[in-house]
Amino acid sequence: MKAEALNDSDDIEIAGDREIRIRQELTLVALGKRPADRSLRVGRLLDVHSRTWREDQEIVIHGRRIAWVGPAGTFPGEVRERFHEPDLMAIPGLGEVHKHIESSHITPEWEAALVVPRGNTWTCEASHEFSNVNGARNLEFWLEARRRGSPMKIFPLPGSAVPPTAYEHGGGWYGYDEQAAFLKQTLMVPGLDEVMDWPAVWNPENPSYHRLWGMIQATFERRGVVEGHAAGLRDMDSINAFAAAGLASDHEAWTPEEFWEKLAHGLFMELRVHSMPDVIKGLLERGLQDWSQIAFATDDRSASDTLRLGATDHNVRLAIENGLAPEIAIQAVTINPARHMRLTPWVGSIAPGRYADVVLLSDLQSFRIEKVWADGRQASEGTRYLLPVPRIEWPEWATNTINIGRTLTAEDFAIRAEAGRSTMNAALLRPFHWTDEFITRELPVVDGQVARDPDHNVTKFAIVDRFSGNAGVSRMFWLGCGPRTPDTALACSVAHDKHNIWVVGSSDEAMATAVNALAESGGGWALVREGKLVATVAYEVGGLMSCRSAEDLHADMEKLYAEGALVDWMYEPTFQPRWHPGFPERLAFATLTCAPWRWVLVAPTPEAPEGLVNVQNGATHPVVW
Repeated sequence: MKAEALNDSDDIEIAGDREIRIRQELTLVALGKRPADRSLRVGRLLDVHSRTWREDQEIVIHGRRIAWVGPAGTFPGEVRERFHEPDLMAIPGLGEVHKHIESSHITPEWEAALVVPRGNTWTCEASHEFSNVNGARNLEFWLEARRRGSPMKIFPLPGSAVPPTAYEHGGGWYGYDEQAAFLKQTLMVPGLDEVMDWPAVWNPENPSYHRLWGMIQATFERRGVVEGHAAGLRDMDSINAFAAAGLASDHEAWTPEEFWEKLAHGLFMELRVHSMPDVIKGLLERGLQDWSQIAFATDDRSASDTLRLGATDHNVRLAIENGLAPEIAIQAVTINPARHMRLTPWVGSIAPGRYADVVLLSDLQSFRIEKVWADGRQASEGTRYLLPVPRIEWPEWATNTINIGRTLTAEDFAIRAEAGRSTMNAALLRPFHWTDEFITRELPVVDGQVARDPDHNVTKFAIVDRFSGNAGVSRMFWLGCGPRTPDTALACSVAHDKHNIWVVGSSDEAMATAVNALAESGGGWALVREGKLVATVAYEVGGLMSCRSAEDLHADMEKLYAEGALVDWMYEPTFQPRWHPGFPERLAFATLTCAPWRWVLVAPTPEAPEGLVNVQNGATHPVVW
C-alpha cells in the first residue's frame, strides 16, 4: 500500500492499528527516508508549548499529519508540493474543550463548513443532546461526517445526562456497560460528558446514583476524562466534594471569586464568553501566572450567532480585548484543552504526529484569520470554505425522531377544574426558576377549565413526550413568558436536555396546531399566530439540527423572528431573551433538570404523572388544587 493512500484512506478516525501504521510512516518521512506530500513555510510560528515565536519555519506534511517542523530549508527529505506564506503567522488549529454542536442546529458536516474558516478544526462534542434522542447510535452519528471526508475532528464524549435525571425517559439510557463500550470502540472518545446531576452524585439514595457512578467507573478504567458541571456549587464544602468525586472540570463559574476557588481546588476551568470579561480581569488582578488549567468554552452558540460573532476565534478576540496576552489566549484554545482531554498526540500544537491543522493570521492583536489549513490542505480563504461538504443522506434513525403517536387536539392541553369551583390554586414556574418552591397563584375557572390570566402575565406551558408514541402531555401555568396575542403559540423540539417538545400558548387550540406542525416537519420550530401557522424552521435531524448551510438556516430563522415580532409577548424582568425582546428562544433551556434547578416540568412519567417534579429530591405536586 502506498504511503499517501494509507494516510488518505485510513486516517479518518483514530483507531489503534491504523494509528500505528500512520506513525511508522511519519517516522520515516521525518528522517527523510520517504518523501513528504507538501510543506507550508510561514513567516512566524507560535510554539504553544513554550509560548514563544519562531521565525521562518517550515511545516512538512504527509497525508493529514505533520511529519517535521523546523527552520525553513533544513528538512532532509523530498517534498512533492511547497507553499510559502512569508507575511502570515501560524498557530495551531483551534479546539473546543466543551461544545454542543447540536446548538448550532446544523449537522456536523455543515458545522465544519461554518467553523473551520473561523479557525476551529477540532471539537470535544458534549454529546448528551443527540444521545437523548438516539442513544444507541450516538457515536455513529458523530463520526459519520469525518468518515465521509470532513476535515473537522469531532471527539465525542458520551453524555452522562442520558437521561438527565431519573424522572425522564426515552431516547437513550447510558450506564457502565454503554460507557465502557464507547471507550473501547475508538480512540476518538476522550471521556465522559459533563456530569450535571449533582444530587445523584453525592446522594446514595438518589435513583440515578448507581447509573452515574457506573459511567464514572467505566471512564476511570479506560483513563478517560470525567467532565463536570458545577452550576450553583459555590460553597467550600460543595467545591471540595465535587473535586473529590473525580469530576475534573467546570464550565459554570460566573464570577472571578468562584472561578478562583474552583481553580485552586484542582478543577480544570472552562471559561465561557458571558463570564469572560469579569473573570479575566479578576484573574489578572490576582496576578495569575499559570493559565494552563484554563480553556475557553463555547458550550452553546447558534449558527446565526456564529455567523455574526465568530466561533472559537470570537472567544480568543474577547479574551484579548479584556487584557489577556494573545499567546495565552491561543494556548487556552489549543494546547490547554488538548492536554486536559489527553489529545495531545493528535491536536493542540503544530508538532510532528499531530493533524496538519494550521491557522494563518495576518494580525495577532485583532486575531485576523486569513487562511486555515485542515488535514494538511488549505480549507478556507477568509471566511469562505474551500472544501466540498460531504452530501450525507441521514437515515431514518436520525430523521424520524418525533413519535407522538397521534394528532393532538385542544383537549390534550386542557387543565380541568374540580366540579363547582370558580377558582383554583395553580403551581406556576417562570423561566430559570431556581428557588426551592414553585409560585402559587389563584386562577379563574372558565367552562370547567382552569384558565390563563394574561392580565397578570400567566400563560400555559406544556411538555409533549416525543419518544414513546403515547402522546403524553404535561401542562401547567407559567409566569412571564409566551404570547398575549389570542390564539397564538410557539413550539420547539429543542428542550435541554431531554429534548421533548415544549409549547407555550395563549390558547389550547393554537398549542395543538403548533405541536402537530412539528410532528409533520420532523422537529424544529413552529409559530401559530391568531390561529394560523405562520412560520416553521425545520430541524429534521434529531429534531435538533438541519442538514444545510448556516446561511440557509439563518434565513429561515430570520423569517421566524419577523413573524414573531408581530406577536405581543409577555415579559418579566427576570427573563430577558438574547434576541427580539419577548421572543422566548431561551425557553429551550428553561426545562433543564440539572443543578441548580429544583421544580421543573417534565413529560409524564410513572414517577411524576403530571410532570411537575423537584429534581433535587423527587417530590411531586399537582399542577392545580
